[in-house]
Amino acid sequence: MSQPLPDALSVLKTVFGYPAFRGAQAEIIGHVAAGGDCLVLMPTGGGKSLCYQIPALLRRGLGVIVSPLIALMQDQVSALRANGVKATFLNSTQSGMEGDDIERALLNGEYDLLYVAPERLNTPRFLNLLERLQSSVGISLFAIDEAHCVSQWGHDFRPEYMQLSMLHERFPKVPRIALTATADPQTRQEIIERLGLDEARIFVSSFDRPNIRYRIIEKGDTRVQLLRFLRHEHAGEAGIIYCLSRRKVDETADWLMGEGITALPYHAGMDTETRAANQERFLREGRIIMVATIAFGMGIDKPDVRFVAHLDLPKSIEGYYQETGRAGRDGEPADAWMAYGLGDVVNHRRMIEQSEASDQYKRVSSAKLDALLGLCESTTCRRVRLLAYFGEASEPCGNCDTCLDPPQVWDGTEAARKALSCVYRTGQRFGAVHVIDVLLGRDSERVKKWDHHEVSTFGIGRDMDEKTWRAVFRQLVAQDLLHVDHERFGALQLTESSRAVLKGEQAVHLRKMSEGKRAASKKAAGTALALSDDQRVVWERLRSWRAATAKAQGVPAYVVFHDATLAEVARQCPQTLDALAGISGVGAAKLERYGADLLATLRAD
Repeated sequence: MSQPLPDALSVLKTVFGYPAFRGAQAEIIGHVAAGGDCLVLMPTGGGKSLCYQIPALLRRGLGVIVSPLIALMQDQVSALRANGVKATFLNSTQSGMEGDDIERALLNGEYDLLYVAPERLNTPRFLNLLERLQSSVGISLFAIDEAHCVSQWGHDFRPEYMQLSMLHERFPKVPRIALTATADPQTRQEIIERLGLDEARIFVSSFDRPNIRYRIIEKGDTRVQLLRFLRHEHAGEAGIIYCLSRRKVDETADWLMGEGITALPYHAGMDTETRAANQERFLREGRIIMVATIAFGMGIDKPDVRFVAHLDLPKSIEGYYQETGRAGRDGEPADAWMAYGLGDVVNHRRMIEQSEASDQYKRVSSAKLDALLGLCESTTCRRVRLLAYFGEASEPCGNCDTCLDPPQVWDGTEAARKALSCVYRTGQRFGAVHVIDVLLGRDSERVKKWDHHEVSTFGIGRDMDEKTWRAVFRQLVAQDLLHVDHERFGALQLTESSRAVLKGEQAVHLRKMSEGKRAASKKAAGTALALSDDQRVVWERLRSWRAATAKAQGVPAYVVFHDATLAEVARQCPQTLDALAGISGVGAAKLERYGADLLATLRAD
């Protein structure tokens, strides 16, 4: 007689060591376990993985997880194995013999979960393997992680994802669960259409990450600004710094190392071994900063990333949300810090207009950039604006720069008219630097060359400094009063909207940019690790034990135990295995594997 299947809560407690489900997890798991399809939108750190791991363990057969990142499969599988789950992966890093051995083991029913990249899944050999698995051990479900990769408008588009609709065509009775942390309403609809999820239930959790503090400042001396942020607020802490170009990544990492800060570069132009080694160090060690292009980050499961900094403007709110979401996965306070300027807007507009993409793609990309500029120039709560983009209403958060240090708004109508007039008088042929020279009455070589010291607007802007004029022009572009023409090397041109301003029929309100006050105590935004001085001593001892254990096993520290679990151990100081088993994050396999050592560490003086 076959054994009865365990229930979901029992698996959660016994295998993963958690006492209760969060949010919609229980409903999602129940729906998939019963054979239903669904699309799950849940923020990073919200517990998406359990939504497919537990149904796969509840149902008969093998759970197949489609994951776009080969480099992170090993860590995901290691974490499952540490919990006693029979998991494996198939990807191009394995030899033919290794792959053959795993395929035989799969057909023998030796595994419960298999991670595979979409490129491999779409091959005839793998599809044949799936057919054989279905007729032998069975397939419990298909999980399509990072499902936003199917969107051709998205920041992480993967062409291979477009073919995943064939899973339902070939295996109509196998439930599918598509998951993502980033999808606006348009992207959600595209996921549904391209993956054939028309009959699927949609579960949308709040996109809010209340522990993340959002801050956007005007670019000045970016290196000085970044160094102040790192040294004053995140000294010795792990974080990610995003740059737009590979060259800037390399230069920034080298400069930080010269300043005594451990920083590693990561971008697609590096050799594979060095890139993989840097990612390995970042995941396994603490106090390391990764300087990267957007090639780095998807699926990163490092809980203690205390900040994400952007030295260049991302391409969209989705990209910004996805990248900042890699901070504070442990629920503790974290910062999303960005420096942005008019040059960022010019660069992105140029990349869009000079790309070989379709006109529709360019229109969508421009609209997404405009939405991000609106976030940057907002005078109200950043979080309200961010969540509204994803269709979620909210109240001012009290944990972003515009809430903590409300920007001053000034009547910029006269300044806008001067700026627009100067653009017009100089022929709509020049960028902001040249136009500002004319406004300030600078007789520069370029101004002399074009005789612009003779135009009527020469010197009419001497009442404001260059920094203020830069902010004015940036906001006029963001408000669609000026357009950047990249076919004319970034020349500023008047838009139809500017006519009303020049005629005195429309007022213009602008925000005063500032560095912002230094952030309040980081502990105010999260309390998961709130410990007394004595408890923190114990916690640090437990972390040292965990670091040594993880190093010996060749896995990231969080695979052994998460910080939140160690903090609870430090608070309760359990003296028996039974007491230790009652702590969140301590499942049966980890209790058996680490329990005795952990208790011995607690008893040490």
